[in-house]
Amino acid sequence: MVKNSVFSWNKAEAIFCWSGGKDSAYCLNKVLMEESFDVKYLLTTVNDTFKRVSMHGVREELLNQQAESIGIPLLKIWVQEGTNEEYEKQMETVLVKSKSEGIRYVIFGDIFLEDLREYREQNLARVGMEAVFPLWKMNTHTLIQNFINQKFKAIVCCTNDEYLGKGWLGRRLDQVFLQELPVNVDPCGENGEYHTFCYEGSIFRKKIDFTVGEKVFKALEIKAVNPNKLPTNTTTKGFWYCDLLPTV
Repeated sequence: MVKNSVFSWNKAEAIFCWSGGKDSAYCLNKVLMEESFDVKYLLTTVNDTFKRVSMHGVREELLNQQAESIGIPLLKIWVQEGTNEEYEKQMETVLVKSKSEGIRYVIFGDIFLEDLREYREQNLARVGMEAVFPLWKMNTHTLIQNFINQKFKAIVCCTNDEYLGKGWLGRRLDQVFLQELPVNVDPCGENGEYHTFCYEGSIFRKKIDFTVGEKVFKALEIKAVNPNKLPTNTTTKGFWYCDLLPTV
């Protein structure tokens, strides 16, 4: 429950939508440093068939290690078909339960996709909750530079083949990475050009250890519209994934 009857961001209880990547890590750190919300849970969509984070393809074991290292309990939305209908149904179930605990806000790391923001706000409105976007309209060049300057570390785990190929998988986010990005790729991959796994930084009590495994290509299935907004450009053939293997 919001602790102050007068509207205030101060220590309102919230759920944080956690993808495990750079934007989530940077956004969560911002929220925790500003002490504007009491983050009760991390919320992540996981494919129940493959036991991997939706879109990112990161193994559930590594997701669990992230949450344990951060020290915030993890809530999972389990999906199999990957349709909006399935996602919305599972999401509503989790949100209704969270609202019954007095939680009113859900925090997202989105930066500038207007239609995605509208989609999230509409879904939350159905259950009487509100969306918060701490990174909204931030300059993505500045954001990714801040991420690196603040000593966060992340690795590319998924690329959209319309923009980046197999060779970008397994690369660490650093100055060389930024310098070599094609001009048509947003520095933060906000259009879905690439996804990352964050394994070290101030939000973690300890580094997440892993090794880089197989790199595979998955063709895009148009019928499975992902709630995290898969790019719908028809030139996209599919996605490259880098399998990150837990070392413990």
